[in-house]
Amino acid sequence: MKLKTIVTDDEPLARERLKLLLAQDEEIQVVAECRNGRETIARLKSAPADLLLLDIQMPGINGFDVIDAIGSHRMPPTIFVTAHNEFAIKAFSVRAVDYLTKPIEPIRLQETLAHVKKRIAGAAALLTHEQFAEALAALRTPTRNEKPYQERFIVRDGAKDVLLNVSDIEWIEAADYYSCLYVGGRKYMLRESIKELSVKLDSARFARIHRSVIVQIERVREIHHDGRAEYFVVLANGQRLRMSKTGWRNLTSAHSQQS
Repeated sequence: MKLKTIVTDDEPLARERLKLLLAQDEEIQVVAECRNGRETIARLKSAPADLLLLDIQMPGINGFDVIDAIGSHRMPPTIFVTAHNEFAIKAFSVRAVDYLTKPIEPIRLQETLAHVKKRIAGAAALLTHEQFAEALAALRTPTRNEKPYQERFIVRDGAKDVLLNVSDIEWIEAADYYSCLYVGGRKYMLRESIKELSVKLDSARFARIHRSVIVQIERVREIHHDGRAEYFVVLANGQRLRMSKTGWRNLTSAHSQQS
């Protein structure tokens, strides 16, 4: 028996990609695609569904508004889809809600679907109304004393996702639309550009010393300038990284904030 599935996303290309990926699963049948929250509410009220893939951030009526309109106790098993890392981190922490981050990777989708199928197969594994409401509250409400800067990132580690503390990051290197996070001799890939990361990190703790490099200031052991407009830093682990003149100013300015 196939799971009757609804796909909701305000971006046409995102919907098409998701439908193509879902078509590879013989147990999934996409019965409707919705462009916004209003269409999703109407579809859920007109016909039942076994599974909903729901974009959180949509103009007008967002994913949370859909749940408010339908009622959490009447919602089908739901996989949240988000392009925003902060929602993913909260979903990860709650561990009661399935989620996918954009752009969706086929392996990650397969893992999430397998998890949801197990829940649907066993009634005891399904979320209770109280658990679902609690998870939603954690996702939609800012944490008390929440800091304005990113403190954790979700990264892939083999076949699993892990939460990586920002304080453990030694340096970051640009890799096109990705960034490489270096932690204790290991490298983790994050699907965010170094430009995006530079505004999410505390400028008093991290400095962009080159257009392709960000360092944690406390990890810097030495700063070198050879007199020919060539700058570089040496980290506590011995790693040597080049630095631009602008980067030197960023680093010295950030260091003065710490002093």
